[in-house]
Amino acid sequence: MLTVSSMWGQTGGSCEVHYSAAKAGLIGLTKALAKEEGPSGITVNCVAPGVIDTDMMASFTAEDKAALAEETPVGRLGTAEEVAKLLLYLAGEDAGYITGQVFGVNGGLVI
Repeated sequence: MLTVSSMWGQTGGSCEVHYSAAKAGLIGLTKALAKEEGPSGITVNCVAPGVIDTDMMASFTAEDKAALAEETPVGRLGTAEEVAKLLLYLAGEDAGYITGQVFGVNGGLVI
């Protein structure tokens, strides 16, 4: 089982209180379900993306995006493909001993 939270669910975001609270709730749900479902052989993990260049950022100017990329230790925004690849791995059999974890795909914004 997989959930998708956000870096704001891990850190909280100013002017993002409702969003941050909802995403933090997913992290708690993930951890609790991992404990509950583990004995049944079900793994539960969470992916918490950072700044990902998707339609959610359509209202951002090129300058705004460049500034966000500059704040990110790897110097760029993430892609939906990067998030999807991690989700696919976690859904596969090779990740069968990974449960209750939160994986940040954020280019180092949350360390």
